[in-house]
Amino acid sequence: MTVQETLSDLVAINSVSTNSNLEIVDYLAQRCEAIGLRTKRLPYTDNQGVEKLNLIALAGDDFSSTPKVSLALVGHTDTVPFDPNWTDALKLTQRDEKLYGRGACDTKAFIAAALSAVEAVDLQNLKHPLALIFTADEEIGLIGAKRLADAQAIEARHAIVGEPTSLRPMRAGKGYCLAEVIVKGREAHSAYPALGQSAISGASRLITRIEGIATQLAGATHPSFDPPQTTLNVGLIKGGSAKNVIPGECRFTLEWRPIPGQGADRLLDLLSQAIAEEKKSYPDLMFEVDASRTDEGYETSPDSKLVKLLENLTRLETGTVAFGTEAAQLTQLGAESVVLGPGDIRVAHRTGEFVPLDELQKCAEILTKAIESLCTPTAEGN
Repeated sequence: MTVQETLSDLVAINSVSTNSNLEIVDYLAQRCEAIGLRTKRLPYTDNQGVEKLNLIALAGDDFSSTPKVSLALVGHTDTVPFDPNWTDALKLTQRDEKLYGRGACDTKAFIAAALSAVEAVDLQNLKHPLALIFTADEEIGLIGAKRLADAQAIEARHAIVGEPTSLRPMRAGKGYCLAEVIVKGREAHSAYPALGQSAISGASRLITRIEGIATQLAGATHPSFDPPQTTLNVGLIKGGSAKNVIPGECRFTLEWRPIPGQGADRLLDLLSQAIAEEKKSYPDLMFEVDASRTDEGYETSPDSKLVKLLENLTRLETGTVAFGTEAAQLTQLGAESVVLGPGDIRVAHRTGEFVPLDELQKCAEILTKAIESLCTPTAEGN
C-alpha cells in the first residue's frame, strides 16, 4: 500500500476529538500487527464519558516490562472539527499535487509516513527497539500524551513527534498554559455605585497589572524564538448582568506560552503577587485563578544525535515552534525530542486543509532513513 493510499484510509475515519478514536486505533493496530509489531492499547474515558485509547506498537521489545526503545515515532490520532459544508472533508482529494482532507496535514500525513517507513524496513535487522506511538486528544490539551508520561508507559532515547513543519526539524518549542481568572465584587444599583464593588473595574485593573507582568517576563529571552520571550494574551472576557447594575462578577481567560526553561508557575506566582497588591486597595474584591493547563516547553540540544541526523536528512537547519506539541511529554519519557512533519501549520485546522504530495512522500523516506540510522546494526553509539 502506498503512503498516499494509507493517508486516504486515515482521512476517511472521522476522528474528531469529541468522538472515540477506537476506529482509527483499530486500523492502526491491524496495520502494525500485520508487519510484525506487538501492540498495546492504553484505554481511558474522557470527561464526557467517551472511550479513548493510546496505542503503542513495538519492534524489538515487548511489554513484559516498561519498553525501552531507541526511536519513537509519535502521531496524534484526533483532529479538530470540520465545517459540515466541507463535503469532502473525509475523502482525500488530490488537486495540483496537494492532498486535501481533514487531518491530511495535522497529523495523519505523518502517521501515514511513519507506517510506510516501518513497512519499508526489514524488522529482522533491527538491533535497537523501535516504537510507533499513537495518542488521543492532542487537540484538546495533549491529554493522551500526558497520560503516557504520567504512567511512564515507555522509555525512549529519541522521539520524532509529528506536526506540520514543512519537514523542517524543530528542536525546541514553547509551552502552552491557560487559566480562567474570576473576579467577584458586589452588585448594586448603578445610581448608587458606593453600595457596590465593580468586578469589571477590578478585572480591568488586574489586566493592566498583567500587562506589566508581560513586560517583566520579556526580560528573559530565548534567542531561538520569534518573539523570543514568554507571550501573554487575555483572549476572552465576560462580566456584568445589566447596564444599570454594578457588576458582581467578571471572568477572563489568560493564555501564556513560556519559553523553555521558564516554568509555567513563574507567571502564576507573579499573578498571585498582582492579586495581593490589588486586594490591598480593594479588600472587598475576591479573585479565583483556575489554571487548567500548565504545559511547559521543551528543548533538545543542537548537538543531539537526532538533531544532527534530521538536519542531514532534510538539509534544513533546525528551528523552533511556538505552538503546543507532545514533544515535552516525550521528553518526560526520556527522549531527545524533535518535531517534524509534512505540511504547513498555517493550513491546518481550516477548511481545505492539505498536505503537499511530495512532502508526504519525502517524509516517509526521511523516517525510513532515521529508523535505519538509529535502530539497525550499522548505527553507532546507540
